[in-house]
Amino acid sequence: MTLMPPTQRIARDEHGQAVVEFAIVLPLVTLLLFAVIQFGITYNHYVTLTDATRAGARKAAVSRYLGAGAASSACANAVKASASGLKPADLQISCTSSWAPTADVVVNAKYPYSINLLGVVVKSGQLSSTTTERVE
Repeated sequence: MTLMPPTQRIARDEHGQAVVEFAIVLPLVTLLLFAVIQFGITYNHYVTLTDATRAGARKAAVSRYLGAGAASSACANAVKASASGLKPADLQISCTSSWAPTADVVVNAKYPYSINLLGVVVKSGQLSSTTTERVE
């Protein structure tokens, strides 16, 4: 068995390589993880907004006997009540219809979003959902 000089042993030692690779890859994996989380939150808000417009349209469709103003208010209140997890002050809701039997009621709601990665806003805008239902 021959002994290697210390310089050759150090050159062949690879114990620190994994730490260096981990230090290079960790920020990229962390950024990807935060991006997936932010996208998931935004998608959850979109699904909640879509369900809220559906609930508001259903409430408006059965509220024609209340009159146009009261039916529109009932519609907006149903959207806000169904949009749990969203800030009611940030919701923009419109309920439009002639409120005649078999007419369409259109409920449109918008909610702001922003995708923020490590303090940098990558994308922002308005989530929008529209539901149309026939007045009963």
